[in-house]
Amino acid sequence: MLARIAHELYWLGRNLARAEFTARAVEAVFQAELQGTSETTPGVSFGSGGLLAMLGNVSDESSRPPDGGSLGGHALGQLTLDPERPGSMLASIERAREGARTVRDVISAEMWEAINTTALGLRDGGLGWAGFSSTAPAGPSLASQYVKERTALIWGVANRSMLRDEAKCFLDAGGLIEISDMVLRMLRIALPTSASGAGGSDSAATDGHALILLQAVGGFHAYLRAVTAPPNARPVARFLLFERAYPDSVAACVDSLHEVFTTADAGPRNSKPVLRVSRLAADLDFQRRALPDGAELTGICEQTQQELARIDQDVAERYFAGAATAGMRR
Repeated sequence: MLARIAHELYWLGRNLARAEFTARAVEAVFQAELQGTSETTPGVSFGSGGLLAMLGNVSDESSRPPDGGSLGGHALGQLTLDPERPGSMLASIERAREGARTVRDVISAEMWEAINTTALGLRDGGLGWAGFSSTAPAGPSLASQYVKERTALIWGVANRSMLRDEAKCFLDAGGLIEISDMVLRMLRIALPTSASGAGGSDSAATDGHALILLQAVGGFHAYLRAVTAPPNARPVARFLLFERAYPDSVAACVDSLHEVFTTADAGPRNSKPVLRVSRLAADLDFQRRALPDGAELTGICEQTQQELARIDQDVAERYFAGAATAGMRR
């Protein structure tokens, strides 16, 4: 496969995963703020400020609501349909559409139609950035529901209509790396640090953060079925890091990454990305077995995220040499 095509498919997967993850997170935070969680128990909800910090591109000026409006509504609006914010859902979907347009002979016609329809609906279907204000927070919520449903449709069409060849491997690899990175970002913001006292107010806040985080990644019911402990910060973190039965956990994504790179690479035994992913999978399995249930996981999240960044660089060097470096800006 041409490096240019593999590069476009990889970033198509990353942009679709970014849009879906942002949609889920915005919807969860909106529901928490709508229920007044932040007011009744300060710091319990993950919060729009936490989302802005997680997704980057934050400045005091850009985060300030115009005309004294609601900070939460303005922040959620920025994360959904603000065309000037690279991490917004609209920007991610537009990049996905542009990438899909360049590889239309590789992806299925049904997948292209699903992506194109999603982008046009988000852009012109009455949900646009100018179509709501910070005083109408239902705008970001409706847009998030739309993107969540449409990205699920796109991935479903891809799974049912594309060959399981190199093209599908690079598409999946981009999505898996993006999902892992987003989960780790959220955990690093929501998890308590060693300075947080056990059982104190900080602990209660981070426990609430973890509940919202589960809802944001769509793993609340899966957690209840797999874990007997209440959804507090550290058991939720262990679940999202190590639970291989949950497809969006970091460990499950790393296992799937190893599988797709082994399939796509002509010489996997000598492939730096394959070897690094294999080592990361082994490290996560060892940490799952060795760490006690109450261990602090913030450092592990940071180290794992750094290792994923190295994997991303290895992928670019081995598979995309000579391809345009027009990846998604953070």
